[in-house]
Amino acid sequence: MTEGSTAAMRYKEIIGLARKAADDLRSWELNRADELAAARATAEAEVAAAVEREQTTAERANRWWRMAADNIDRLSWLEAGAAPEPIDSARGEWLDRYLEDVRPAYQELNHAILSLGWRAR
Repeated sequence: MTEGSTAAMRYKEIIGLARKAADDLRSWELNRADELAAARATAEAEVAAAVEREQTTAERANRWWRMAADNIDRLSWLEAGAAPEPIDSARGEWLDRYLEDVRPAYQELNHAILSLGWRAR
């Protein structure tokens, strides 16, 4: 073999390695793009579920508030005041606990108003 043919073979070998590296990189990038698209779709679904849960919770809280305000309206000497506003510092993972606390508080209020008897009229 001549020195020129050895250099040509080495050149072909380097080009082959570069082509393989480019193909491997392209394959990795396509796989990564698929992973990112799946992660984005998952995140978008989680955000949509959180928005729906927030709306449902707000509706439930407003319903409880209206029921409590209706009970308080029976008392001429007491005003319910403004409806509560959402609290930005509330923790989403505690949402169920917050909602569980509303029912007994409402029932306690209702019982207190009913126990006033004639004064509630």
